[in-house]
Amino acid sequence: MAETNNAAISLPLFSAAQERSGEIELAGAVFNCEGDRGVVHEAVKMQLANRRAGTAATKTRGLISGGGIKPWKQKHTGRARAGSTRSPLWRHGGTIFGPQPRDYSFHMTRKAWQRALRLAISDRAQSGNLIVVEELTLPELKTKAAKAALERLGLNNALVVLAEGEEQVARAIRNLAGYKVLPVSAINVYDVLHHKALLLTTKAARAIESRLGVTQA
Repeated sequence: MAETNNAAISLPLFSAAQERSGEIELAGAVFNCEGDRGVVHEAVKMQLANRRAGTAATKTRGLISGGGIKPWKQKHTGRARAGSTRSPLWRHGGTIFGPQPRDYSFHMTRKAWQRALRLAISDRAQSGNLIVVEELTLPELKTKAAKAALERLGLNNALVVLAEGEEQVARAIRNLAGYKVLPVSAINVYDVLHHKALLLTTKAARAIESRLGVTQA
């Protein structure tokens, strides 16, 4: 099923003091869209594959030192023929069909990636797990203050997305277990789905609309 752009969605808006101050209307094309969820699975699979190091390696018989001399003559010993002590049949021999360094990564088209990201964000909005605050300010840039502010919003596991100029708050949040802080430019499908909730500032929400090709009137 092709992606469809639904009407704008209204979500609760919280003040800098973590109190509900009204509602915010967000573009349906980004925060309230429907479509084939298979592209979301493909995006997550791509991200996890691209993270794989691909450095696992074993030595074949040609890479193991020693074994250059024939251990015994070919005939008349009563034993099986042997050409090298590094044969895979021998102890300390090479490995047959073992893993070798490889590249697991693959890529999606830019349009498919953006479609997957819109669907992931919409899922959080439609399920009530997207929180928008006017701005995320703390009385002091300390982890304890950040934890208290996030708990007042009812959060214990969330992806926090900040816009340009709001990065200083990240220092207070980044050490909290269950939270991850990203700039708008780094928001991705895996991290959106990996956390129970998505927390955006108003500035970040508008930046996401702009990044995904939608401008709020």
